[in-house]
Amino acid sequence: MKIIITGGAGFIGSHVADLYIAAGHQVVIIDNLSTGSAENIHSEAKFYREDISSPHVAEIFDIEKPDVVNHHAAQMNVRRSIADPLFDAQVNIIGSLNLIQNAIRTNVKHFIYISSGGAAYGEPEYLPCDEHHPVNPICPYGVSKHTVEHYLYLYHQMNHLPYTVFRYPNVYGPRQDPLGEAGVIAIFCGQMLRDEPVYINDDGNQERDFVFIDDIASANLKALHRNQGCGIVNLGSGKGTSVNTLFDHLKKMTGYSREAIYRPAIKGEVRKIFLNYAKAQFELGWYPRVTLQEGLQRTVEYHREKMSQSIFEPLKI
Repeated sequence: MKIIITGGAGFIGSHVADLYIAAGHQVVIIDNLSTGSAENIHSEAKFYREDISSPHVAEIFDIEKPDVVNHHAAQMNVRRSIADPLFDAQVNIIGSLNLIQNAIRTNVKHFIYISSGGAAYGEPEYLPCDEHHPVNPICPYGVSKHTVEHYLYLYHQMNHLPYTVFRYPNVYGPRQDPLGEAGVIAIFCGQMLRDEPVYINDDGNQERDFVFIDDIASANLKALHRNQGCGIVNLGSGKGTSVNTLFDHLKKMTGYSREAIYRPAIKGEVRKIFLNYAKAQFELGWYPRVTLQEGLQRTVEYHREKMSQSIFEPLKI
């Protein structure tokens, strides 16, 4: 199959692209490199540096005629969505609509959309959240990601577009930016390995659902075999891990000697969230295989190696 992956130069999208190519598929990446890196792009992937809301996206669809669209590109910063909800909506809603309409126009067979399990549900009424849990986001990012789910349902009814929505947990692993806004594990790894202060928002007892990147990429591969789509599907571990627990694990793995510094909670972030993955297991035969301990160790090793490479890399004059 030929697959367009938006955000394919980013942390998660690049891993999905690698797995698709390894499975023998043709991959076309659309990414404006605002947060992604050209270094993440597989050598066998065709790359277009373009914004998903651009009218030039139509030309890409006309040239490539994809069988599947895998839509990872997004404005994913909760704090920026609160500060600039118009920008958040422009990227996440208008950009997604641009892709959906071009997918319909060029007869795409399956649209895979990446939503948010943490931001969309809001403060949980029960745990773990399943796909029937009420959706009451408490930040503009959660609203924009959920809005596109409604559009996909609408276009499925109107135009018979098969779709799968993955509501992601907190994804972590190699290639996640330790200097970025998202990804507490990557941020902690970077700070600890550089022996910098580590800051924890709130009291650190807030819980999130952490799933290693290899498991997330695997779900995206399994979805290709569902020609009619799966509708909305949670990916998660079914259990929460506190930020304090993460800090303790990573402190041991990195040899970090300092204590965490606590600061006020961030507006718009839920207190506790983790996801029920029973539907993913039933529909796709998917469940998380990498344990938190193994995933954290592999992530620490990756960041340690990257830092050693940057230290000994010769200066370019």
